[in-house]
Order: sequence, then structure tokens, then C-alpha cells
Amino acid sequence: MENKKRAQWGSNFGFIMAAAGSAVGLGNLWKFPYLAGKNGGGVFVFVYLLIVLLIGFTIMLGEMVIGRSTQLSSYNAYQKISKNWSFIGAMGVITGFIVLSFYSVVGGWVLNYLYQYIAGGIPSDTSAYFVSFISNPISPIFWNMVFMAATAYIVFKGIGGGIEKACKFMMPALFVLLIVISIRAITLPGAGAGIAFYLTPDLSKLTTGTIVAALGQVFFSLSLGLGCIITYGSYLGKGENLEKNSIIVPFIDTLVALLAGFAILPAVFAFGFEPGAGPGLMFITLPQVFDKMPLGWVFGILFFILVLFAALTSSISLLEVTVAYMQDQHKWRRTKAVIVLSTLMFLVGIPASLSMGIWSNVTIFGKNIFDSLVFASDILLPLGGLLMCIFIGYVWGIDKAVAEITIGGKLPFRLKGFWTVMIKYVAPIAVIVVFLNALGILKL
Repeated sequence: MENKKRAQWGSNFGFIMAAAGSAVGLGNLWKFPYLAGKNGGGVFVFVYLLIVLLIGFTIMLGEMVIGRSTQLSSYNAYQKISKNWSFIGAMGVITGFIVLSFYSVVGGWVLNYLYQYIAGGIPSDTSAYFVSFISNPISPIFWNMVFMAATAYIVFKGIGGGIEKACKFMMPALFVLLIVISIRAITLPGAGAGIAFYLTPDLSKLTTGTIVAALGQVFFSLSLGLGCIITYGSYLGKGENLEKNSIIVPFIDTLVALLAGFAILPAVFAFGFEPGAGPGLMFITLPQVFDKMPLGWVFGILFFILVLFAALTSSISLLEVTVAYMQDQHKWRRTKAVIVLSTLMFLVGIPASLSMGIWSNVTIFGKNIFDSLVFASDILLPLGGLLMCIFIGYVWGIDKAVAEITIGGKLPFRLKGFWTVMIKYVAPIAVIVVFLNALGILKL
């Protein structure tokens, strides 16, 4: 039964900022530059852009269609269309819970670094500081709690007064900060080598591994397979143009990723650091870069403010997935759902944080607790996206999806033929490749 009292976005701009905020996260700001650095620079960027156009748009539109058609949370949306397929929505809720449990730990790291820069900066031995901080049994948990509390407060305020209002401020602010830092990075002496590496596709460096890495980054960067876009889409009015929105949101997400590359890679090259430095790029390498820059502590503050905004816009979408489920399925009040779920996620985050230090010897299938949660999400995300493609293409039916996109023929759907082929055939195959690669079955 459709929820007639369901909250809606105050404007399409508000939805765009929220959906883009859900997609824009820590992966854009450190993983994209790191993967570009590791996989040949310009050739990785070229492949990434191509996959965004093909796969990103396709799955994004599919999730928006399901959400707006049913006006329900991820689980209840699938259940309304076909009860036998409601397990896909349940996977999205579970995945959202798992991801935010460890994501908030990293959000706490970002908060700590921001505090340290405001207080005067990071010690010159950035590697030793990072290891010392994340292995501390108390400090990371405190900052995790602060980050989760901020996330919970925004979601508690609701769709219009909380999520939309916050994203309409944080997303434009994020762009301004990113542009300022990018300009500083590309004007550094010696930055030209980084710019050339980043923008010049060297096809001799193109490998199947580069393609798989780009495909996986597109999938995870856009928050696909989590239920976030289905949930956000359920708050859309029937008059909104889903085709247009499904182009704009991946465009904004990709623009942030590209700007992040300009903000990071030229600076890394200018000071002779390794561009493929991995997860330590943001917490170890970049503080070293800021330390060598004029007014580096100022740019450190600006950078970690923008990273915090990116982390929060993603975390609130993850919490909203689970909150919407409890509201729709179990009729919980928003207040109760936010308090209970954010508390549970924080509690799960405690052992994830401790696994970096005093519980590092506790393993699950050979991985520490934090890495086990990450691995679980690596499996569930592409699996959710794959099943969604199958669901729309072969269960719900393309015709019904198209009817929702066009509002019964009232709006044009210019990419109908392209989208049909992509969601029935191309996207599932591409997602299977990512899924098998994540499982280690297919090593490319």
C-alpha cells in the first residue's frame, strides 16, 4: 500500500544535491586519485568516464525508477512489485548498515585530522602519527561517536529540514573548497608532470586490470546496489524527469572525482611522492604535501573540511536507507529509528576500530574485523546491482519501468533503446565481472 503521507523533497535541486551527496564520498576524494595513480593516470580516467556514461547512468536510472514508482524504501519497494524478490531490498538495507558501521570509523579519522589541523597541524612523521592514532583504543572511537552523532542529527531532522537542507549547503561548499585546493595544486612548481600524467591517456598502459578497476570504482562511487538511490527516489514527486536526473547525478559525482584528481595528483608529483600510495594517500601522503606547501596548514583545514562534507553527505544516505526501512516495514517513528540504528552502527564500529590496534589479532576468514566488513560490502554491492538489472529487465519488465520514466507517455525518454539494451544485457555482464573480481574468482 502506497504511503500517502510520505515526505518529499522540497525541490528537484534538493534531490539532486542529496543524491549527488550520497554518491560523492571518501571514494571520490582518495580512492579515485589513488586508482588513477596506480593504473596509468590518463588512461584510467578515460576508461572511467566511458564506464560512467554506459553503466553509471543505466543503474542509477533503474534505482530511481523503482524508488519513485513504489514511493517506498528499498525492501518495501521490491516487495510491492514482487514479494519473491524483496530479498534484494533486504540486501540493500543490510549492506547500508554494514557500510556505515565501518564508514563512520573513517569519518571519525577525518574529524580528528580536521581538529588537529585547526589546533596547529599534524606531526611531520605523518606515517607514525596515523598508525599511532588508528591503533589507539580510545581516541578513534570518540571521533567515530562524534561523526555518527552528526549523521544521526541530520537524518533525525527529516527529509526537507535535515537531509535536503544539509546537502544544499554542503555540496556547493564542497565544490568551492575543491576548486580552491585544485587551483593551489596545479599552480605549484613542478605540478605540470602530474597534470600531464593525469590528462594524457597512454594506451600502452591499458590493461584488463585497469578496466576492472575503473568499473568497480564507478559502481562503488555512485552508491549503486545499496538502496540509497531507491530510497531517495521514493521521496520524488511524479513530475520530476528521471532521465535527466540520472544523467546529472553521475555527472556531478564524476566532476568531484576529476577535481579531486586535480587537487591531489599535481601536488603529489610536485613534491616527489608516490601517486599510487593507496589508502594512506589521504592520511599520510597529503599531510606531507601540505607540510611542504606555503600556508599548508590552511589548505589542510580546507581539505579536511571538504572531505568531512563528502563523508557526511554519504553517511546520511546510508543511515536513511535503514531508517526508511524501519518506518515503512515496522512503522517506527523516525526518532526511534535514528537513535536505535545509529547506536547499533556505532557499537559495531567499536570492534572495527579496535581491530586496527588491540584487537588486530582477531580475524574473520583471515581478515581483521574492519577489513571483513569492507569485504562483505564489496560482495553485496555488485550483487545488489546485478540483481536489480535482472529484476527490471526480466521480472518487473522494461515496459512498466519505461511507463514510470515517461509518466505514462507524458515525458519523452530519448535514451529508451540504449537503456533497454544496457540494463538487460550489457550492465549485468559488466557487474558480473566486478562481482567475480571482488570474490577473487576472476583475476584480471
